[in-house]
Amino acid sequence: MDSSSIDLPGSEVESIVFDNGRLTIRFSRAIVIKTMSGSEERTRWWQAGALVYEAADLESAIPAFPCVCEGGDVGENVYTYRDMIPIPLESQGRARCDLKFDSSEERLQAWAEGVKLVMEDRPHYIEHLRKSN
Repeated sequence: MDSSSIDLPGSEVESIVFDNGRLTIRFSRAIVIKTMSGSEERTRWWQAGALVYEAADLESAIPAFPCVCEGGDVGENVYTYRDMIPIPLESQGRARCDLKFDSSEERLQAWAEGVKLVMEDRPHYIEHLRKSN
């Protein structure tokens, strides 16, 4: 089965908006890793999109943007995705955000009642990732 995921380290964040309980983290250039079934090799792409949390409560200040994500956790119900986000992602229930940006100690932390990933346009090819021996 083919799979895709966002690689959080290196993904570029254009804006972070908290409005009326909705937290939107907009990626101008999310790094997407694609794996094809039956292959050990992968490809790297970039694509715009947004990670949207509904009925969110912020636990930290919103960092200055634009910024580059260094990694962190995206949680939905019993799952925690470290340094990545599966594509697709849409879940109702307890959701968590704990992201780190631009070599600073600041983190974006929030709890919410739902999360979804909304990808825009189409992916743009960057490179082929060959398996190292």
